[in-house]
Amino acid sequence: MSEQTENLSLPYILPSQAQKHVTHNEALQRLDAVVQLVVTAALSAPPLTPAEGKVYAVTATATGDWAGQEGKLALRQDGAWLFLQPRAGWRAWRADTAAPVLHDGSGWVEPPLPSSGTMQQLGIATGADATNRLALSSPATLLTHAGAGHQLKINKASVDDTATLLFQSDWSGRAEIGLAGEDALSFKVSPDGASWRTALALTGHGRVHLPHRPLAEATRSAGSAIRTDGEAVGFDGLSLTQGDVALGATVPGGSGLRLLVPETGLYRLGLTLATSATAAHGVDLLRNGSTSLARIRKISTAGLETTAFAGALVSLAAGDWLSLSHFGTSTVHYGTTGTRLHIALE
Repeated sequence: MSEQTENLSLPYILPSQAQKHVTHNEALQRLDAVVQLVVTAALSAPPLTPAEGKVYAVTATATGDWAGQEGKLALRQDGAWLFLQPRAGWRAWRADTAAPVLHDGSGWVEPPLPSSGTMQQLGIATGADATNRLALSSPATLLTHAGAGHQLKINKASVDDTATLLFQSDWSGRAEIGLAGEDALSFKVSPDGASWRTALALTGHGRVHLPHRPLAEATRSAGSAIRTDGEAVGFDGLSLTQGDVALGATVPGGSGLRLLVPETGLYRLGLTLATSATAAHGVDLLRNGSTSLARIRKISTAGLETTAFAGALVSLAAGDWLSLSHFGTSTVHYGTTGTRLHIALE
């Protein structure tokens, strides 16, 4: 018969043994240490002033009274050290890290998570909360297949709710992609995290909308006016506009207002000239009152109204302005079917 138990190595009280209370008390000491096991810390040398009843995990290259006891538990009992050999499957609470540990037969490790189950919150290297129930702090996140394809699903309860990806800079929103309060896929952007604009929207029918793309039709009020050679003329209305295209100050040395460019980029320009004249005439579309971007030249129309068109693809900067400069003398006809300018950011 063995003299100690198999799992906890507790000494048996033998029939012929004297001072049986000593053996009994030794078994109680071991039980007091390993039942509801709390490891104070993992050290390689004994603390200077160890407290009675404290248990330590002895690490590699142990020194002092712990020399040669690597991997064991050191129990301080009655002013001396008692060493216990932990076995695979033992569980303990690490008081210094406030975390559970498991002995795998070689050393103390963090217990594995269950293969299945439900958690209310999970934080990986960061804290989760009631709103962000799953939180992760990591240089990258990998979601891969299990042999075929892979889908990431973001579901919302109703049309008015939100199912989006939000991109932030220092916790301030800058872009949002998804179903934002509607069922159309939208791309929204913000310069400050407070004011948002929809840059792109795709309907369920596959149609694409660019609600803030700069574009406009600029003209003057319907009617006719005689324009002379070198006369500078602007506009007085926008029959169509979006994307912050607007009219500005009066054209220098002329009449009408400047057409202001809101954003730097490539622009498609379309200029229509409707005139009647008895001599050669035309018009130039100018940038900032000097650089010609598009030009129309016409011969005499014998007094009959005719139209001509000129188009151009040009690079414009935010703050540039457009106006017209006439060549020759002619009667110019205005309105949405007359002389007008179309502008659109490509």
